[in-house]
Amino acid sequence: MIFRLGPPLLLAVLLFPILAGLTATVLPAFGYWPALGGTTFTLDPWRALLALPSLPRSIGVSVFVGFITTLVSLGAVMLLMAAFMGTRVFGLIRRLLSPLLSVPYVAVAFGLAFVIAPSGLIFRLLSAWAPGLERPLDLLIINDPFGLSLAGGLVLKEIPFLFLVALAALPEVDAVRAFGSARTLGYRRVAAFAKVVMPRLYPQLRLPVLAVLAYSLSVVDAALVLGPNTPPTLAVAVLRLAEDPDLELHFEASAAAILQLAVVLWAIGVWLVLERLADLIWGRWIVGGGRFFFEAAARVVAPLLAVAIAALVALALISLMVWSVAATWRFPAISPQAFTLDTWRHELSVAWPIILRTLLLGAAVAAFAVIITILCLENETRRGVPPASVFNVIYIPLLVPQIAFLAGAASLLIALDLDGNSFGIGLVHLVFVLPYVFMSLSAPWRAHDPRFRVTALLLGASPWRALWAVRLPMLTRAILIAGALGFAISVSQYLATLLVGAGRFETVTTESVSLAAGADRRVIGVFALLQAMLPFLGFAMALILPALLFRHRRGLRET
Repeated sequence: MIFRLGPPLLLAVLLFPILAGLTATVLPAFGYWPALGGTTFTLDPWRALLALPSLPRSIGVSVFVGFITTLVSLGAVMLLMAAFMGTRVFGLIRRLLSPLLSVPYVAVAFGLAFVIAPSGLIFRLLSAWAPGLERPLDLLIINDPFGLSLAGGLVLKEIPFLFLVALAALPEVDAVRAFGSARTLGYRRVAAFAKVVMPRLYPQLRLPVLAVLAYSLSVVDAALVLGPNTPPTLAVAVLRLAEDPDLELHFEASAAAILQLAVVLWAIGVWLVLERLADLIWGRWIVGGGRFFFEAAARVVAPLLAVAIAALVALALISLMVWSVAATWRFPAISPQAFTLDTWRHELSVAWPIILRTLLLGAAVAAFAVIITILCLENETRRGVPPASVFNVIYIPLLVPQIAFLAGAASLLIALDLDGNSFGIGLVHLVFVLPYVFMSLSAPWRAHDPRFRVTALLLGASPWRALWAVRLPMLTRAILIAGALGFAISVSQYLATLLVGAGRFETVTTESVSLAAGADRRVIGVFALLQAMLPFLGFAMALILPALLFRHRRGLRET
């Protein structure tokens, strides 16, 4: 039966490229890679790597950015949920944060840079109340040595991710009923959430939180825009070694990639230890009987936090839009002296092949991810087995640093003559797209009322017909949204496209990041907006198509 191929296919897609890539990274890290003349095992690559004077600083900045991003993102999500759970504002926050999940990291990074830079929108607005502010201040905000701007950009993206994952987990832990019971017993809002919801909710969030930690420690594209340059984060240092034309440095780059993996594993271990300590402290506080927990502070901070997130994202998008149509915009003017569409006309005239290539690649990868996910979930339905723990492997691509295995995977694809073409790049994109598609579609699939399928079978329909005529039409919107999310993830892939594409396969994202070293904010604004608009196009289609397909079937339109 074809559906039994689903789980093995999922495991093969997720695990084989990672294992093969790690193998092709570990061997050169110890000097063995015959294609480059390395025929014996040696520690010379490690000696050369550890001799770099900038290495400790790169590791320190990466660890700092990873932990501060994870702590702030998780704390912000818990604060928002504690302060607004069960209120009308809670639904508003969900509707505001959900679209941010589709905005690529690079687009957010460029927008944030245009807002907080010394010549950015915030300082332009401040100049109206500070007459002496006629020139940009001599402040190192973007590319600061501690990575604070990078952490800020990552937080803006990770908060929506963790918030939506937490929302999906609330029904599984019966959080609403527990929260209501605690409130009935006299516990104030934040104390009720902290005592009865948080201990149930966090185990469901552990893997997503670890994924945020791993990604923040090893992010490349956003780090190229917002991160420190001298020295860079460890992941960017690995990329620079991997891209160096001196092939001898490939061994050193492999060693650095393994070091990046070791740093991520160490950070995950430290986080798990901190979890245990926090659990002991939290457990003692829970049984203490206190019914208050920073209630007054939460009432003030939570609304300000929600407004700050919305304002920063809005200002980021506004800055990108205004710069893309600005003719002349000198500091400290709040708005451009003139507007023009010349930049759009010029860039679009040469960017259409890149846009089309990005669209086709993203659509194909998302379609394959949806098909594999449906095979797995339908197999699960037909066999009548509960969600298997084996599906936790979907988090592996999110926990393993991309830079740790992509360089090795690129070497293997070169040997197979698959580098620089859409098939090889699509195969690697699928490794990162499939987890998000599976997470997005599995919840509505498993929540679908099984009585619909049973009724179809009792009326004489075959299992195939019950799938095609009943379940898939009723889950059309969920399937399209999962596909749109997969498309957005494919569009945002930078490192996979760069390394596997060997620099010859251009997408909107690779073009956007390559512009980071340039000074023309108009062109950057155009490509950053294009990168943000493509995922929105996918989600718009996911919402519009069900309304058109089922315009005469109200029940299916609202499913």
